[in-house]
Amino acid sequence: MDEARPPLAAEARRLTQQGQWEQAREKLSQLIAEVTGVNTAALEINRDQYSLNSLNGRVSLVDGRTLFFKYHHEEGEEQTIQEYYRAELLRDHGFEVDVPAYACGEPGRQILLYPLRDDQRLADVCREIETAAAWQQIEPIVAAQRRADQAIIAHTLPTLRMGTSAEVEAESIHQLFWNRLVSPGHDVGLGGRVASFYVDQTFTLGEMQLDWPTLSRLHWRVNGVAYQQSLRDLFLAAGRVLAPAALARHGVVVAHGDAHNANVWYETHHPQPKLVSFDPAFAGSSIPALLAEIKATFHNIFAHPCWLYEPADAAQRYQVSVRRDGDTLEVNHNWELSPLRAAFLQSKGELYWQPLLAELKKQGWLPANWQQIMRLALFCCPTLVMNLRAGSASHHNPTSSVVGFSIAMMLGCGGDDDFSQWLDDLLTEN
Repeated sequence: MDEARPPLAAEARRLTQQGQWEQAREKLSQLIAEVTGVNTAALEINRDQYSLNSLNGRVSLVDGRTLFFKYHHEEGEEQTIQEYYRAELLRDHGFEVDVPAYACGEPGRQILLYPLRDDQRLADVCREIETAAAWQQIEPIVAAQRRADQAIIAHTLPTLRMGTSAEVEAESIHQLFWNRLVSPGHDVGLGGRVASFYVDQTFTLGEMQLDWPTLSRLHWRVNGVAYQQSLRDLFLAAGRVLAPAALARHGVVVAHGDAHNANVWYETHHPQPKLVSFDPAFAGSSIPALLAEIKATFHNIFAHPCWLYEPADAAQRYQVSVRRDGDTLEVNHNWELSPLRAAFLQSKGELYWQPLLAELKKQGWLPANWQQIMRLALFCCPTLVMNLRAGSASHHNPTSSVVGFSIAMMLGCGGDDDFSQWLDDLLTEN
């Protein structure tokens, strides 16, 4: 990158992590002025729980306009991400997507600027419902989600084709999965964020402390359900199964790739509420079909209520117990899907995953290990999006850490549980 164009957004993200918010505002103000050609009058960075690898907020320009900005950063992106923010691609294929007024895709300077809206993000709408346990209010939200799932699959299936290895390997969505598992000098599956988050660290789970060599090889029994694979097994399998080249033989689609509800507007100025996505930082035209809605399936369903994004609240909400029985970790907890998230899971299964899998099978492109691919990708969502280790910079605690790893094991392994039944039901014989 040209030295005359400093990585201002990356610098701003680093400054916020150090608590230097005023200096971060200065960096973002400079970047936005360079991108828009208009000086900024004021800038506010939101401090919300959903900004795990990003920044967002509002900026007022001296010409009187106020814009919403969103910035996403991934370590190592200078080598791995070629295209960012392909909103026009999604729009041209019929997807409901907010197209930015300005966009910059240069590494370290990636930023989107949208005309300011008065809509809520779907993540905030759902949080209000769950905080108040206002389950009588979920019907319009669930109905909007079901319409969105129907529309997404309707626009996805016409794009399904067999992609080439080169096309698949070039997609930026791998930054969310395989690229977080690898780095020079480490075994594939135990590098990247696995190495920096977990390897050689100490874990506090409930009242128990375990080192990585011990914890990584233990089997888990969660709420009486036995899971035969260890954390180490799952990370190593993910490194093998989710390698871009390994996913190139199973069909590709046009997709957003990262449509979690903090990237979705809940529009209410229509006869019926409508969901509109934004921040398509990982959208592409050759996304492996089995990865396309994985992030949405995890983050909009299993990350809630609250444990991933608000671990302090999880510590008040949930009770956990942990003990070791030989090579098995016995865990009990009282987390469960809320009525809202259970309805989302039903919608995503019936209206998106079932039609997609049926079409892949019809075309002869559905791999025999399709469940393993989905499971390992879902397992990577909580374990690699942020550090689940208690006491880490992500502020997880001994309770939220137990809940998080337990859910990851449930998703990644086969077991006699409701999720396994949901997965089995996705591919039914007609």
